[in-house]
Amino acid sequence: MRINAEDLTQKVTQILRKMGSSPSEALLVAESLVQSNLKGHDSHGVGLVATYVRHFEDGLLVPNTAVDLVKDDGVILMFDGRRGFGRRVGGEAMEAAVARCAQTGVTLMTLRNSHHIGRVGAYGEIAMSAGYISMHFVNVTDHVPTVAPWGGAEPRFVTNPLCIAIPGTENTPPTLLDMATSKIALGKARVAMSRGEKLSPGLVIDNKGQPSTDPSVMYDDPRGSLLPFGAHKGSGLALMCELLAGGLSGGGTIQPDNPRRESIVNNMLTVVIDPGRLVDTCWLSSEIDAMVAYVKSAQPADPKNPVLVAGDPERSRVIKCKVDGLEINDEAWEEMLNAEARL
Repeated sequence: MRINAEDLTQKVTQILRKMGSSPSEALLVAESLVQSNLKGHDSHGVGLVATYVRHFEDGLLVPNTAVDLVKDDGVILMFDGRRGFGRRVGGEAMEAAVARCAQTGVTLMTLRNSHHIGRVGAYGEIAMSAGYISMHFVNVTDHVPTVAPWGGAEPRFVTNPLCIAIPGTENTPPTLLDMATSKIALGKARVAMSRGEKLSPGLVIDNKGQPSTDPSVMYDDPRGSLLPFGAHKGSGLALMCELLAGGLSGGGTIQPDNPRRESIVNNMLTVVIDPGRLVDTCWLSSEIDAMVAYVKSAQPADPKNPVLVAGDPERSRVIKCKVDGLEINDEAWEEMLNAEARL
């Protein structure tokens, strides 16, 4: 079916309120999930509501939890999410980092023990709204691995996203790179399986290390693996996310001596930069305009598909979905309703 984004936001807000979230927290998380659907990241969208409810039932997600400042050392801020909703605690940590950056010109912020933070680009958008640049490295713990290292036949990472956000100018929209270090997120395999669809070749391997297009291999026992993007390069970046986000935040990595209770815990290392402390912002804006225009002026390999830069696909998707509505498959809708009924 197709559903209007505002109606879907209202529905998800109602469910989160039944979990005990305050009205403001429920709306914030619901809007974040629906925004992920609007921008084409269904793996981080409302299909996660049933998972959130299950984690709440198991005591692994704590509604109405504010972020906890555990260290304030000038340009360094360290936070603990205490298993609160990721969008709330991550947003509170990010707002504090942006406020500190206004004083110091650069801020290094870490967040540990946050429940699923969702689309990492949301935190880049907070920085860009203040005119700042941000870089984010994220790892995933409290979860069995799902992504094979380069050359491996069994998983050792999760999707370990990274994000770089550069604000727009009067002529150029923001440039926001937000990506998993795996070729696809696990949620995309879940969405494909719920729709009865096959995956494209080269995205997953089964539990024997053999190529597969069946998304259900990710839910076998033992499970298969997602593959890293860019072969050894994506695998290398996934490891760096583990060591930077998990190590420097104090939240830990996915190595097996750390707990795995089958929830989603994220740790994040963020750097926020005020570009005006480094260069003339008018000059930087002209460079951004010129460079992005130069990239997009390249002759397209396929005349039907223009050259795009990071952020373009999401902008066009939002426009389309606000007109056509969001597509929700029957299984995902029923899972959400069943979770609501349990509450």
